[in-house]
Amino acid sequence: MRTPVGTMHATLAFRDETGTVVGTAAGKGETVQLRDIRTAATDAGLRVTWSQTITKPLRLDLDFEVVVDGDRMSGRSRAGRLPGTAVTGTRVVAR
Repeated sequence: MRTPVGTMHATLAFRDETGTVVGTAAGKGETVQLRDIRTAATDAGLRVTWSQTITKPLRLDLDFEVVVDGDRMSGRSRAGRLPGTAVTGTRVVAR
């Protein structure tokens, strides 16, 4: 995620639990639960939205909207009234 204070890296993990998508985000020394995960098929790929709260480097409530196309995702993140930031990612399969 590119922010005004620099690029932030996080590892996202999504999984299916009895038909519901759940997930976590890990980075900056903390792991947080993803909330309100929603998915929808689009012509561009799978649209995924979620919210999360981080406390490091400061407390922020973040909303994400990305499109997953194959092994790549791209979209935007927004923290309240702050300007949105670009989000990109590449799938890494756990071994």
